[in-house]
Formats: sequence, C-alpha cells, structure tokens
Amino acid sequence: MKFLRLRPTTVVLFMLCAMYFITYLDRVNVSTAAVGFGKEFNLTKTEIGIVFSAFAYPYLIFQIIGGWVSDRFGAKRTLVVCGLIWASATVLTGLAGGFVSLIVARILLGLGEGATFPAATAAMSRWIPKEKRGFAQGITHAFARLGNALAPAAMIAVMATYGWRESFYVCAATSFVWVILWMVVFTEHPKDHPRISKQELDTLPPPKVKSSVVLPWGRLFKRMAPVTIVYFCYGWTLWLLLSWVPMYFMNMGLDLKGTAIFASTVFFGGVVGDTLGGIVSDRIYARTKDLNKARSLMVAVCLGLTLLSLVPLMFTKDMHISLACLAIGFFFSEMTIGPMWAIPMDIAPDHCGTASGMMNTGSAMAAIVSPVAAGLLIDKFGNWQLPFLVSIILLAIGVVLSFRMKPQNKFEYGTPAAPLAPNVEPAPVISK
Repeated sequence: MKFLRLRPTTVVLFMLCAMYFITYLDRVNVSTAAVGFGKEFNLTKTEIGIVFSAFAYPYLIFQIIGGWVSDRFGAKRTLVVCGLIWASATVLTGLAGGFVSLIVARILLGLGEGATFPAATAAMSRWIPKEKRGFAQGITHAFARLGNALAPAAMIAVMATYGWRESFYVCAATSFVWVILWMVVFTEHPKDHPRISKQELDTLPPPKVKSSVVLPWGRLFKRMAPVTIVYFCYGWTLWLLLSWVPMYFMNMGLDLKGTAIFASTVFFGGVVGDTLGGIVSDRIYARTKDLNKARSLMVAVCLGLTLLSLVPLMFTKDMHISLACLAIGFFFSEMTIGPMWAIPMDIAPDHCGTASGMMNTGSAMAAIVSPVAAGLLIDKFGNWQLPFLVSIILLAIGVVLSFRMKPQNKFEYGTPAAPLAPNVEPAPVISK
C-alpha cells in the first residue's frame, strides 16, 4: 500500500488530519440533521440549541482531564478509547427516539471527543519538529473545517436518499475504521516505529526525560488563563457558525440544496484559513524568531479582521452579502488556529496535553453557551443579527487580551528540593 510507504511522520500527521475531519463531521452533522429531527420531534429553536450544546458539557470537563490522561498514559491508548466512545455515540444519535435520547447521545459524544485534541497535541509534540508546529496545527484543523464544509452537502445527500438517521450511521462506520488504522500505524514514541529512519528521527524533538517535578496545576492554569479567555472569544463565533449557519440560510428562504451549498461555502473559508494561518505563523517565527509576533500579534490581527467582516451583517439581509461576510469572517477567525494551538507547546512543552486542554476549555465553554444563547435570542426577538452582535463584542475583547498570552515566556515548573541522604541528620546551624 502506498499509504504505508510514506514517511512515518507523514503517516502520523495524515492520521491526525483524518481524526480532526471525522470528529468534526460527527459533531456538526447534527446542525444539518436538525432540519429532520427538529420537525420529527417538534422541537423549538431553544430545544435544538440545547441539543447542539449538550455535547459541550462533558467535552469541557474532559479537556484538562483528557490532556492529563494523554500526558500520563499516551496518545495512542487515549485516542483508541476516545474513538470507540465517539463512534458508539454517533450510532446512538441515529437511534434517538426524542429530545432526551438526543441529549444523552450528544453527551456521550462529548465524553468521547473531550480528550481528542489535547491527545493529538501531545502526539504532535513528539512527532512534529518545533519549526513546523504552526503548520501541523493549522493543517489538522483545516481538515476539521473540511469536515464542517462537507457535512452539510454529504448529510443532506444521505438524508434525501435515506433519512437523517442514516447520516449518523455512515459517520459512525467511518469512525470505527479510523480507530483500527490508528492502532496499526501509530507508536507513542517515534524511536519505536519500525520504519523510521535515523535521518527522520534526528529532525524530531529529543525524547522527554521523565520529570520528578510535580506539576503545579494552579500556576499553570493561571499562566494559561489569558490564552483560555482568548480562545473562548474565538470559540463563541466558531460554535455560533457551526450550529446555526444551515438554519440561518434556510431562514432566508433557501431550500435544502441551496442551504448545503451556502453553508459549505462558509466552512470552506475556514479550510483555507486554517492551512494558511499555520504556514504564516511558522514563516513569521522562522524570520523573526519572535513568538510574540508569530503567535500573539497574528491572533490579534486575525480576530480584528474577523470582527470587521461580521459588521456588515448588522445592516443587510441580502443572502449573498451575508454569505461573503460569513465566509471571509470564518477565514480570518480560522487563521488564528495554527498559532493558538502552537502556544501550549511553546509555553509548556513538557505538559502540552494538559496546557492545550486548559486552553480548549475556552472553546468548550463557548460551545455550551453560544448555541443556546443564539437560540434564545432568535426565539425571543426573532432577530438573527443579535447573536452576531455578541460575537463582535467578544472578538474585540479577544483582540485586546491576545497581547497578554506572551508565548515567548516559557512556563517555569520550579526545582524540587534535593532529598536528604537516608539516616543522616541535618547539619546544625552554628550562629556567629
């Protein structure tokens, strides 16, 4: 197989790209399927928003826990268990019989996917050279947005032929196949891979020496707090778009086919933004050796451009202008992903799974609040512009706080006290 003849580092990156694609396909296909189950179960917009956000509660909880688990037990075992859980949850979503069972299935999906991105970051810290981390994070998240982009068209095609339930069965089968392949091709440490060459191994970070220093959780959380808040500001717009874009265009009068085309166009903007953002961040770092410029400044500029792109939505109801604004806004917001996900590896390379989990709690919290808040605003005021107004305000906050992330300042763990020799009394202090 040509796939197995590729360099091991390329295969690992490809498998992580596939995982990001599948997990986002599994988590956002519900926004397209809502057209079917919303009508079948007679759900309000607020109830549909609750179904969207139910995924995010365990997803939030397992960010830090999952990051620690992947640091402690390895990315291979963590992602195998996670994959089996999220694939099973996708099957159960297709079997749902009403509002409550949809909620249960979405909670299980959040449980399975909670540790995936921190575990993937832990894997990248071993398998990706430092100077290519922005690209790696960018390209993997580009595949996530590709999942967003293809989900509406793919799910509507399946729904039109078979039904909304069958769309979840197709996604579940894809997930189970990925788990099997991951078990076959991935090794926790590059040096243990049977096909890796010395030349390729020399380009990778040296193996980490197991540290005797106890991780100072409180200090690390405080250090990551500005990064987490900025990621919340980004995540609010992300989850607003992932959850409501199909129904937003349908509210403008588009049919299922038109909705799929418009929604996919918006999400394809993110595919390009993710890929380009990682490349630009790495090039800025290669030229300047300044992480503040390559990460923080780039995030601030891109969030600012996202904000400006959404402003016209406050003054127009033309669907083509709205399409352009949303696609451009999503492009710029996704350009922040490569630098943002590289920051935990810059700040805390020895515990980047935990640090990235802390950061991703921001997006997970936004995933809880943003879809429900949007549904409430739409139900109460009948105004689809208000949710975007909230996004504009939060993006402005994110721009300001981006300069507080300071990725160039590596987290200091502290030095453990030297143990006393056994059966030796401390020397007496002699006063002069």
